Amino acid sequence: MTPTLPTVALIAFVGGSFVCGLTTVHVVGLVAAAMARLAEGTRYERWCQAACLVALGAVGAVCGLTLEVGPGVAAASAVTLMVMTMIAIIDVPRPER
Repeated sequence: MTPTLPTVALIAFVGGSFVCGLTTVHVVGLVAAAMARLAEGTRYERWCQAACLVALGAVGAVCGLTLEVGPGVAAASAVTLMVMTMIAIIDVPRPER
């Protein structure tokens, strides 16, 4: 039995929404990590660090959930999680003037 046209369209919509949701979580996570790094020493530091911590949890949860989808999707989530962690913990010395 072949699927009908509305069924195929629904599958494509759900798949596209899934990819958009994953991409959004990854981008928000990377932005939160960058903002936490850039907000060091400002009055926004605590808020940005809290947002980074929440984003780390969200990307970690997505990484765990995407293990069921496939190794490629889970690998993308794992790389995003690793980059966020590196942004948050690596100290790059500032050049002195």
